[in-house]
Amino acid sequence: MYIEELAESIRYFEGVTRKKPISDIVRIFETVRPEYGNAIVDFGDDAAVIDIGTDDVILFAADAIWGKIVNKSPWWTGYTSVVVNVNDISAMGGRPLAMVNVMSSSDHGSVEEVMKGIRDGIRKFGVPMVGGHMHPDTPYNSLAVAIIGIARKDSIIRSDSARPGDVIIAAYDMDGRIGKNSPYSWDTTSFKEPSVVRERFMVMQEIGEKRLVTAGKDISNPGTIGTLGMLCEVSKVGASVDLRKIPRPENVDFGQWLKIYPATGYILTAKEENAGECIEVFKRAGIVAAVIGSIEDTCKLDIYDDSGRATVFDFSKDKITGIGI
Repeated sequence: MYIEELAESIRYFEGVTRKKPISDIVRIFETVRPEYGNAIVDFGDDAAVIDIGTDDVILFAADAIWGKIVNKSPWWTGYTSVVVNVNDISAMGGRPLAMVNVMSSSDHGSVEEVMKGIRDGIRKFGVPMVGGHMHPDTPYNSLAVAIIGIARKDSIIRSDSARPGDVIIAAYDMDGRIGKNSPYSWDTTSFKEPSVVRERFMVMQEIGEKRLVTAGKDISNPGTIGTLGMLCEVSKVGASVDLRKIPRPENVDFGQWLKIYPATGYILTAKEENAGECIEVFKRAGIVAAVIGSIEDTCKLDIYDDSGRATVFDFSKDKITGIGI
């Protein structure tokens, strides 16, 4: 029964279920989406892709930090806001350029700690915060950050372009530790030198420019299998994952690991003949990667190991974001 219980625990994991309202929000904009004439990619990817009429495109993304984290650690809130936004740009093969933020709080001490966290994130990643907006009179604390980046038009790594027959690659920086503020975070950056951090998050630019993958996403709050599920949704495909092949750190429960936001971690799909080179590029940057399964012409995401097989998501009835279904 272990495999069935694991599948169910992922399906109902809070990092997955809190994505469900997204499709209702996107539906509101359906009547005006044709106005987005320069948007090559919009809802459903790590960043929007804006055509500016050259060989380069602008990448545009935004993230707000989960309220549980904001209330627990203002410094980590600020630092993480840099991490997650930089990842959204780098995951698509882009180079982050600059950020802006919206901070809400009437607590001067919290604001100061949040901004110190952002400052330290800037030092680590080398991406500047160039402006924003402050609400100094709210009864709650919140932080949202938006980021722009740039990429070559012909090397964007999208989420909606996986196809049956592709292999699935999972990649992680294994040199990390469970975060202080959540059992489902894996800190891979705060204790490393900026040069190491920057080399590892920019590896996706090399992979994109070499056209080694067909699709990809950075692993976010839904965890490894949940993030793959979002990729499958927008690509309108299914997947089969061999749990035995997923890289994992020692001394971390495997069920917990599958739900972790790994800070530096990616789910990618590739043609089988390109998988070896892709894994080698990750290895040179200090990231562990492996083929963990395949994309299939189904509407299900299955996991399996020696104990059997189970369906995590049946997209004929389940949804994560609901985009693409």
